Amino acid sequence: MHKPLAFIIVLLSLLACNEPKTKKDRISEDLSKTTYYLIRHAEKDRSDPSNKNPKLTQDGLKRAQKWARYFEQVAIDQVFSTNYARTMQTASPTASQKRLTVQSYYPDSLYDSGFKQATMGSSTLVVGHSDTTPRFVNAIIETDTYTDIDDKQNGLLYVITLEKGVKNVVVLEVN
Repeated sequence: MHKPLAFIIVLLSLLACNEPKTKKDRISEDLSKTTYYLIRHAEKDRSDPSNKNPKLTQDGLKRAQKWARYFEQVAIDQVFSTNYARTMQTASPTASQKRLTVQSYYPDSLYDSGFKQATMGSSTLVVGHSDTTPRFVNAIIETDTYTDIDDKQNGLLYVITLEKGVKNVVVLEVN
């Protein structure tokens, strides 16, 4: 009769020594790697030079679909876009495919503390413009490396990984 009781006490003691990781421990492990995918919007309609918020052309809509196919096998947790028709149209197919909502960001407050906190430990797609996308990359990696994207270039992809204090950037041309 005492052996089963002794066994239970020993078992409970061993389990107490091997406590599961706390939520804080799990979160810090989950946040050890952050990945950003930054692209410029697809081809915009240039037929009305006075239009400050043009939509995408048919080629641009096709490119937005190509981006969705490109990211199909990539884990994306969040999608951000500036609040312009062309960037939202570029981001929407990927967000829809991932069952995510496109979140807006302001190009004047690139990579601020709120954005860092919201994206830490996740894989995030950011859709911007020929000037804001390279500035955003520079803000993340804390350098002044990348310059404005040529106005005819809509297929650049900047992949930034932040892991254990190391910042890595890969620039790809996706057509």
